Amino acid sequence: MKAFVAGATGETGRRIVKELVKRNIPVRAMVRNLDRAREILPPEAELVVGDVLKLDTLAAAIGDSTVILSATGASPGLDPTGPYKVDYEGTKNLVDLAKTKGIEHFVMVSSLCTSQWFHPLNLFWLILVWKKQAEEYLQKSGLTYTIVRPGGLKNEDNPDPVVMSSADTLFDGSIPRTKVAQVCVEALSEADARNKIVEVVAKPEAYDKSWDQLFGSVL
Repeated sequence: MKAFVAGATGETGRRIVKELVKRNIPVRAMVRNLDRAREILPPEAELVVGDVLKLDTLAAAIGDSTVILSATGASPGLDPTGPYKVDYEGTKNLVDLAKTKGIEHFVMVSSLCTSQWFHPLNLFWLILVWKKQAEEYLQKSGLTYTIVRPGGLKNEDNPDPVVMSSADTLFDGSIPRTKVAQVCVEALSEADARNKIVEVVAKPEAYDKSWDQLFGSVL
């Protein structure tokens, strides 16, 4: 297995890279700024320059990777096309190239509530709408996929157990980004993670479960 991580210098992406490195999984981390990436990412990661919106750089960046983990996302800003371009078009480009390269598994970080049109997050240029469109494009692609929908993302880790549920069943809650990264990397080796949408939060009152129990509980 060789992993390609898109959005590798983002808060979630960098934790995915670290989780892969910790498990001795070779990783190609796609970045736009090499100097910044060297400060953030572990030295074991192979840094490649590319952009999900530039197909010519994207194909070369994926290289000989066999799995893709996408943690891209539009940054809050004044550009109303940001979520459309990054969350939808960028994912679409990744999916299309994954098909041509025979990628074995595509893991996408999305968000809770993508099916809810009247959600406050859609005030940010319909970001959940475009994430949902990207999810559906991946689902229809024929690729083996896992779509991870986390609750509110926290930079600080905590000991709270992960709660995992089926699509459109969790509507609030939060989860540390470190645990989201663990879910994404575990999905690569869990048979019950294939071709599923999993919604994840962390709750102090939840019971600890193994990863195969968590993924196996999702329909």
